[in-house]
Amino acid sequence: MSMLQIETDPAGMDPTAVPVAPERGMVGRSPGRLAWERLRRNRTAMVSGWIMLFLVVLGVSAPLVELLYGIGPYEQFQDRIANNSLPLGYLGGISGDHWFGLEPKLGRDIFIRLVYGLRTSLLIATSAAVITTAIGIVLGIVAGYLGGWIDAVISWVIDFALALPFLIFALAVMPTVTARFYGPRDEIDVPFRIAVMILLFAMFGWTGTARLVRGQVISLREREFVEAARASGAGLGHILFRQLLPNLWAPILVTFSLAVPGYITGEAALSFLGIGIVEPTPDFGVMISNSLDYMDGDPMYLIIPGFVIFLLVLTFNLFGDGLRDALDPKSSR
Repeated sequence: MSMLQIETDPAGMDPTAVPVAPERGMVGRSPGRLAWERLRRNRTAMVSGWIMLFLVVLGVSAPLVELLYGIGPYEQFQDRIANNSLPLGYLGGISGDHWFGLEPKLGRDIFIRLVYGLRTSLLIATSAAVITTAIGIVLGIVAGYLGGWIDAVISWVIDFALALPFLIFALAVMPTVTARFYGPRDEIDVPFRIAVMILLFAMFGWTGTARLVRGQVISLREREFVEAARASGAGLGHILFRQLLPNLWAPILVTFSLAVPGYITGEAALSFLGIGIVEPTPDFGVMISNSLDYMDGDPMYLIIPGFVIFLLVLTFNLFGDGLRDALDPKSSR
């Protein structure tokens, strides 16, 4: 609807209506558009997002990188390893052929193993985040909406899961589950180890999302649109997943983006302790664990994988913080 500006002649007679175009600021914008504009103004989040995207694409396209790089993650270059098991050359054997140098003793290329290590960590962390987020959403929305004894039982399970020490539980469960399916001399398949790690994360990681969703649902279940859905005869599933869930995507997305880096460091910690991914599969935790024996002679073997996992986790966290600020309507950014 156009605005009208009233103009008069110098004598003050015969007013005429002159149409004036509406200001651009009055054009309606969706909440998603507003959130995207706030996110674009956050330079820290945008830079972190691009770095994060680059690392994710690098890990996902690991076979293509191997093809272009010309070196595989299990290929050894023993001719470039000295008698003291250290790589020949400076900074751990960094050269035009080996961008990040070589591993001591075995002589495997560090760069290509880091690329495959990215894929391993992202596979475990993303899968665990998807599963834990889904479990947390379902249990949280059911507990928050139904209340009563269902809410009490789910809240008790959440408190019980939070009381269990994750690391001690993982140290006990991983060998037990492995012994259930494999003999003492059998070689454990990598997919089995990955599945057990994802299961461990799923058993403990859903509690934060469930608590967040439960609190949001409690504040939404008495709103007018929920009452209207009840009055129209909508079923429980329709109210939970068609009415309430669309209003929870903002905190859920933020929780998911902040959960992934937590699982990346958790996976690296378990592999560092020897109960996660093991040799010869490329992994950050395995590389950092192996590098401890060569800290004096080849510190780059520790610095490079440590910096990569630090950068990966940092960019995920910074982007998650920026996403939270962008999705918050009360944000001052």
